[in-house]
Amino acid sequence: MTISKEILVNITPQETRVAILENGMVHEIYIERRRSKGLVGNVYKGRVARVLPGMEAAFVEIGLERAAFLHVSDVAQARQTGNGGIPHINQVLREGQELLVQVIKDPLGTKGARLTTNITIPSRYLVFMPNSENVGVSSRIDSEEERDRLRHMLISQDERDENSGYIIRTAAEVATTESITSDVNYLNRVWEAVNQKAKQVSPGSVVHKDLPLYLRVLRDMVDEDLEKIRVDSRETNTIMKEFAQTYVPEVANVIEHYPGERPIFDLHGVEDEIHKGLERKVHLKSGGHLILDQTEAMTTIDVNTGAFVGNRNLEETIFKTNLEAAQAIARQLRLRNLGGIVILDFIDMAEEEHKRQVMRALEKALEKDHARTQVCEVSTLGLVEMTRKRTRESLEHVLCTVCPTCEGRGTVKSAETVCYEIFREILREARQFDAKELLVLASQDVVDLLVDEESGSLAELEDFIAIPIKFQVEAMFTQEQYDVVIM
Repeated sequence: MTISKEILVNITPQETRVAILENGMVHEIYIERRRSKGLVGNVYKGRVARVLPGMEAAFVEIGLERAAFLHVSDVAQARQTGNGGIPHINQVLREGQELLVQVIKDPLGTKGARLTTNITIPSRYLVFMPNSENVGVSSRIDSEEERDRLRHMLISQDERDENSGYIIRTAAEVATTESITSDVNYLNRVWEAVNQKAKQVSPGSVVHKDLPLYLRVLRDMVDEDLEKIRVDSRETNTIMKEFAQTYVPEVANVIEHYPGERPIFDLHGVEDEIHKGLERKVHLKSGGHLILDQTEAMTTIDVNTGAFVGNRNLEETIFKTNLEAAQAIARQLRLRNLGGIVILDFIDMAEEEHKRQVMRALEKALEKDHARTQVCEVSTLGLVEMTRKRTRESLEHVLCTVCPTCEGRGTVKSAETVCYEIFREILREARQFDAKELLVLASQDVVDLLVDEESGSLAELEDFIAIPIKFQVEAMFTQEQYDVVIM
């Protein structure tokens, strides 16, 4: 099936949003806010704060709120020792040492950023690796003949630093020798600027920032399926066209300004998809649905037949629902940018051939995903385990914050539970203090329950402690909050 790809760019002073549409359907959302720009790709001059031999890692100060994490496997010097194995962290790093590091994972939750000293600087067709000597080719380029051609084209470049490494990106399949030369020259200039700035700044300073989101779109998200890039800012449209004419000339003609009065994301239904991407339930056309739960350790996705109505037998119904779910799961992973461990609970299938077809459908649907994925076969419990590379926050973490009422649990104590807690607290207060009267402050629902359905229990409690109890509704209290005041 032919894919028609369109990119929408929405610019406001506070944030930049990019939506990737495939055949008119939203598949990916990228958001970059002025106050909290992503750090992945940024290069810093860091200072080692602590070396942790037990973890084979170090914490490095790079000027952020939390120290960043650097594992020994991400230290370039560890690979250059030549002793056949990775040395211990205290053999390659010491406290107070200054070094150039690059962020490979943004801070997530309570974790600091993840770092590497294996610095990479991408261009349109190449990725420059100053601390390596290898020349690699993207695994997405299947043809061995094409891989050899591209490798030879790069190695023959006079401008190339022979002591540095390169990765030839997938987009290079259409590159000419002149394009490769231009990229090599560009990367040399960038790396020279990084080294010069690193000599001048103090530790904790950024020495190289990645491109803003609207330009990374042109560098990283352009492929042969792209038909149009629409931008709703005239100024940004001009900047993108100038950048494209210099670095990505083949797409300069597909960039156009959207001047309409109606917001571009509303026009294409992107706002609705963003709202749906925050919901727990995803409805399938067949009447089935997915339930997605995102936790600290993993994401779980449960498939249900729901209200499916049809003439097929049960096994056929389950098979068709699972096939549809496989497509929907792949899309939701991209749309919500879910990473790490993902557990898929498809509806149990009796036939092995159905299981195989569902797995193949899932793997095929994941092929267009830019993030690296790995899928395991169906386990003995009927679950599918998979991983998706996580480098930035999920859509939920970007747009939402933990609920202050339930503190992320997703549930609150019932009014009945809180009533019985109040009864116990009244008993404690009455035994501890010589009170003439007790005042209970609680939410409206809890007070209503106490003076209505629990009025009999309340009267018994008053008789038992021989202290009058009064109630006062606190409009600002959540259902779980209460206070017993001694009068």
